[in-house]
Amino acid sequence: MTVAVTAQMVKELREKTGAGMMDCKKALVEVNGDMEAALDFLREKGLSSAAKKADRIAAEGTTSILVQGNEAILLEVNAETDFVAKNEGFQTLVKELAEHLLATKPATVEEATASTMPNGLNVADHISNAIAKIGEKLSLRRFVIRTKTDSDAFGPYLHMGGRIGVLVTLEGSSDAQAAKDIAMHVAALNPTYISRDEVSEEEVDRERKILTEQALNEGKPENIVAKMVEGRLGKFFEDVCLLDQTFVKNSDQKVRDFVKSTGGTVTEFVRYSVGEGIEKREDNFAEEVMSQVNKG
Repeated sequence: MTVAVTAQMVKELREKTGAGMMDCKKALVEVNGDMEAALDFLREKGLSSAAKKADRIAAEGTTSILVQGNEAILLEVNAETDFVAKNEGFQTLVKELAEHLLATKPATVEEATASTMPNGLNVADHISNAIAKIGEKLSLRRFVIRTKTDSDAFGPYLHMGGRIGVLVTLEGSSDAQAAKDIAMHVAALNPTYISRDEVSEEEVDRERKILTEQALNEGKPENIVAKMVEGRLGKFFEDVCLLDQTFVKNSDQKVRDFVKSTGGTVTEFVRYSVGEGIEKREDNFAEEVMSQVNKG
């Protein structure tokens, strides 16, 4: 069955890749409207100029982090406008939610909204009261709770007052500043995994196929394509794996080496960007965080 390629589909693919309108339409027609396949098609042809552009997404609201001893929470609470996100009443709500969730440790957002706060109201009703006062729709979107031992360190980092929030767990080292520096790096470069071990064979095979098609389309001889592809795979791992990336605070050092110097191991990180997946945004957060790092 042939899928009709709509103007909206072409627009979405163009926003995700930065490729020309006609190239996007041709790609979608070629793969019968499959967006993922169209992304791969454009990359194979060397036409995708902004592979990560689709990730620059935002709605309004804030992320917030609360650390209490060996427990920490990172949460995102959404509002309709940036103006309200800076409102004192909204900020108080976020603080109350963080304290309550860290104390009660619900497993899901649904469980959280049904839980009872110290004032006797459940979280859903408490948020409803805040909505009535503030005059905008507000919502608890997501949260994650982490625990550690006295021998470990949390790395909490908020960028732009909470536009991006990162929580890193550095196990086997109590160097809190080092953990925060790693969190700042995660905010800037947005890795997907900690190490290569976490990347599935399926994803690596998919990337290898794309890189092979790219090399062949560039007219490279088949006998050297395989070697070229393995070299380019290294760049792919640098893009997606934290430990393979160049450390933002020292361009002569890989994150792996910095982590090793602490005597600890990064066991997990969580990165929230406000509103990702809700609506498009054009800000380049990596450049903003990098400029802040360079000033520091």
